[in-house]
Amino acid sequence: MKTAISLPDALFKSGDTLAKRLGVSRSELYARALAEFVARHRADRLTQRLNVVYAREEGSFDPAFAAAQAQLLVREDW
Repeated sequence: MKTAISLPDALFKSGDTLAKRLGVSRSELYARALAEFVARHRADRLTQRLNVVYAREEGSFDPAFAAAQAQLLVREDW
């Protein structure tokens, strides 16, 4: 899909320079940058949703589990 966007001159020049250095078109550079930005925000959204779920959970360990974990750590070579 074609689109027109406005960019500050310095950002445009930096992007153009990077595209040339990477050997890709400006369109490819912008598509990659947008894909990365969207993916990062998708991950942020997932983290936010998980934080909501875990905020509802009690944050204590089962004492038997904690004891078993402590025994394993004693035997671990550091």
